[in-house]
Amino acid sequence: VLLLSFRSFFLFISTDEGATFQKQPITFFVETLLFHPKEEDKVLAYTKEGKVYVSIDLGKKWVLLQERPCHVFLSLPSGYRYITCQIQNCSDKTMTVQFAGGTDRDSLTVQDDYIFLQTTSANKTKYYVSYRRNGFVQMKLPKYALPKDLQIISTDENQVFVAVQEWYQTDTYNLYQSDPQGVYYSILLENVRSTKQPEENVLIDILEVRGVKGVFLANQKIDGKVTTLITYNKGRDWDFLNPPDIDMNGKPTNCKPPDCYLHLHLRWADNPYVSGTVHTKDTAPGLIMGAGNLGSQLVEYKEEMYITSDCGKTWRQVFEEEHHILYLDHGGVIVAIKDTSIPLKILKFSIDEGQTWSTHNFTSTSVFVDGLLSEPGDETLVMTVFGHISYRSDWELVKVDFRPSFPRECTDDDYESWELTNLQGDRCIMGQQRSFRKRKISSWCIKGRSFTSALTSKVCECANSDFLCDYGFERSAPLKSQSSKCFADFWFNPEAPPEDCVLGQAYTSSSGYRKVVSNVCEGGVDLQQNLAQHLCPLTAPKGLQISIRGESLAVKPGEDITFIVRQEQGDILNTKYQVDLGDGFKAIYVNLTMTGEPIRHRYENPGIYRVSVKAENVAGHDESVVFVQVNCKSALWFSLVPVVGRNQEVNLTAIILPRNPNLTVFYWWIGNNLQPLLTLDSFLVTRFAVTGDVRVTVQASCGNSMLQDSKVVHVFDHFHVLPLKFTKHLDMYNPNIPEWREDIGRVVTRLVAKVLFQIALVKPGLPTTADLHVLLPANQPKRKRSVTSDKVTRTLYVWLEQSSSHFEISGCTLFFFMTSITRPFLLVLFRKLPGRNVYAQMHNEKEQEMTSPVNHSEDTQNIIQGEEFIDDDLDSQTLGNARGNFIFSSYIFVSNSFLLDVHFHCSFFCFLLITFSVQIWEKASSTPLSIISIIFILLAINTD
Repeated sequence: VLLLSFRSFFLFISTDEGATFQKQPITFFVETLLFHPKEEDKVLAYTKEGKVYVSIDLGKKWVLLQERPCHVFLSLPSGYRYITCQIQNCSDKTMTVQFAGGTDRDSLTVQDDYIFLQTTSANKTKYYVSYRRNGFVQMKLPKYALPKDLQIISTDENQVFVAVQEWYQTDTYNLYQSDPQGVYYSILLENVRSTKQPEENVLIDILEVRGVKGVFLANQKIDGKVTTLITYNKGRDWDFLNPPDIDMNGKPTNCKPPDCYLHLHLRWADNPYVSGTVHTKDTAPGLIMGAGNLGSQLVEYKEEMYITSDCGKTWRQVFEEEHHILYLDHGGVIVAIKDTSIPLKILKFSIDEGQTWSTHNFTSTSVFVDGLLSEPGDETLVMTVFGHISYRSDWELVKVDFRPSFPRECTDDDYESWELTNLQGDRCIMGQQRSFRKRKISSWCIKGRSFTSALTSKVCECANSDFLCDYGFERSAPLKSQSSKCFADFWFNPEAPPEDCVLGQAYTSSSGYRKVVSNVCEGGVDLQQNLAQHLCPLTAPKGLQISIRGESLAVKPGEDITFIVRQEQGDILNTKYQVDLGDGFKAIYVNLTMTGEPIRHRYENPGIYRVSVKAENVAGHDESVVFVQVNCKSALWFSLVPVVGRNQEVNLTAIILPRNPNLTVFYWWIGNNLQPLLTLDSFLVTRFAVTGDVRVTVQASCGNSMLQDSKVVHVFDHFHVLPLKFTKHLDMYNPNIPEWREDIGRVVTRLVAKVLFQIALVKPGLPTTADLHVLLPANQPKRKRSVTSDKVTRTLYVWLEQSSSHFEISGCTLFFFMTSITRPFLLVLFRKLPGRNVYAQMHNEKEQEMTSPVNHSEDTQNIIQGEEFIDDDLDSQTLGNARGNFIFSSYIFVSNSFLLDVHFHCSFFCFLLITFSVQIWEKASSTPLSIISIIFILLAINTD
């Protein structure tokens, strides 16, 4: 016995069945202990650090494995890969086997001569097998199997049984059988029931009967009806279980085929120390004991116990309730304890293969039974029952020794023979007649260590039942053992050469049949005779694929990228491969897919590159293309109007710097909605139906990078919008970058902050424009009339009349002016002062110009825009649409009542615009300006 302490680095070793323990310190923390299946003193220990230790003296001394080569399933930052290497040299550079995209986590399985793993790419899973540690080959299931999941059932006798859940199945699997290499698979049985466990483990109702090779039990589920089937030739033929004629009390069962059969539960027990619902053993051939019921289908709540001693040909009922089973002395003693939640002190045992049963009080106090254990060795007659007296007590172990019950060991006269037959009475099973010996019912003796069950075997002549359908072929009636024949599937051409066929070599076309693996029949019928021989033709390449290691289609400039080229079918020795990497690199390769050598490359400049490979020979050609994105590190700004009216269109704009030529996908989240809106454009036009603060988030996905920004927009019912326009000098001397525009917007907002609820937003794009939002107070009641709103707006104008606003920022002077004409309006001027540094010179890395998708009209933009307000006392009108609106240039500022004292520079072009504005003034206001006013204006202007 070897116990592991999880609190410290110690092992506790016992060599006297747990009577005493020796404390053994170790220098590493053990994650898993693995014992040798036959030599009990040899132990492997795995650590969390990935180290492997070995001990050959039951844990007293440990040696770190360093020099011995091994197969390792390695978890690397770039994915999971299977490699072959020395343990101390395992790294990303020592890979000898590589799969495109890496392998799936925890998919590697090693069983007997086979290693299995799976890969997933583009939501498609492929399964691979390695036979006797050779190279991996993709497993060939029927073309339209389309598996969702694959479970390994058995790998005995150089053959693989797999259960495959196909695309249309939910709680069933189809059973397939392979050739000796585990590559080509043919279907054996459809719709085998499956059950998913809480930990995502899948249990499939198929059981390999131990002791007799080739015998399996399976539960098939069709239209919700579950029935139990048995096969004696590894799935070639399936039949129902014959029911017993009488029950355990000797009464007729009245169960007659084809309406009634015996059905068994094929579940594994959750407790590893109990037998489960069906129990078989290698040293007890033909002995099967399980829980089930009689009827037209399996019933979940009925678990009567049945037994057979002739490998399923005849059955007998032994109990009316489920029992845990334990075989002792090669099946000479069968121990049964009821599967119940109440405490027990009685067990039952039989020495005549379940014909009669005796009881034994194994304890004076009833215990809750947790499990049954037997001593090592098939010949043992000593067992242990362990459990607990109450739920608060410790485990109680009770040893039961049946040796005193037997007076002697058996001799040859105590045995008799029995011949193995199937349900039809055929003696030739798997190509031979086999006979076994068993103890006579009348003999009360111990079989002992020297007992062997096999007696004689005789090879039979081959018959049709010794052959099953080859890959690409299917039987018309799987449950009928005689009349069914194999037909080629519609997608399979038996005359077509195999995928690995090389020009000049020969291949044999399939007749549709192949002998069952491990079948030893000789002579007789040969369904594989007269096979046609063909020479491999030159075939065109087919299924050409170019992929990227790691499956990342986006890289950074200067980053290594590895291309892998594969070809599913066609000649590869006489094929040339033309590779174009899209940046001017072109090359021609031979044997590219045979060697498996990757193509390594490095892109220096950002962009989208079309990578193509063309395989061509005399018979034809194939081509594969992949697009690679080379991205620079970007920055994202989110621009939107901070204030918007309810149900008004608003433009949300995402700005990426520097401009990325690659394809970018934008994800827009509005408010608390978890479902984003997707666009390929950098803007989104939307509406807000509810007033209040709404957070808007945008994500820009470009290749393997993801950027995000978030802003809050205020949704109101009533507000005024005053559009502002700036001098073109502003666009000449200041770059179009988001930070600059945000700063200007804050400056304008701060300058008008003396009046409540003012927000100024400088819009992206050229020419430079801005919106001044005049908002109502938060506690203002909603009214149809706009008296309060008008007062707020008039207050803003009065303040602008009484104060001359002047502010300098980064060499620009900001002025506010107001004139009083037919409609009041606000004019804003920016001027660049000579000798000042331009703000953008400190941000020269952001030289690229962006244009907002918002349309800015230079000639038709209204001075005042906003909601429609209805005044009961005044004529109804819409602000911004009434007569008297003006088209103006913002560097014109005049007043018929006063002139602010402002000095600024203006070009001759500015002078012309002043004259043009005066003409507009007179036409709009019907109030001519006096010549004195015009002269006064001109005297106030210092021209360049």
